[in-house]
Amino acid sequence: MSPGVTERGEQIVAELAANAALHGRVNSRDFRLTLTLDTAVGPLLIAVTDSRGERLPSPPADCETPPDAESGRGLLLVPALADRWGVEPYPPGGKTVWAQIGGPHS
Repeated sequence: MSPGVTERGEQIVAELAANAALHGRVNSRDFRLTLTLDTAVGPLLIAVTDSRGERLPSPPADCETPPDAESGRGLLLVPALADRWGVEPYPPGGKTVWAQIGGPHS
């Protein structure tokens, strides 16, 4: 895996994990982080699942973070760093936010 993919992956993991810990936590339930690398095809898939399916991430275009704020830009970084990303329901009440770097769809 190239250093560029590794660095992008590290940033995406940090942002998605921080968002799940801050916004997706329910008492006594943490989040789950999954990293999958397909060495034959090349994509790195990052998936973070949390228990707050009703709290979907806002589209980056809707970001109203003031320029001097210390946080609130995570979902601006994810689409900038990932080749593809999205959100899927995780029954019974959670969601998975995923990002892909590399692979046939990049």
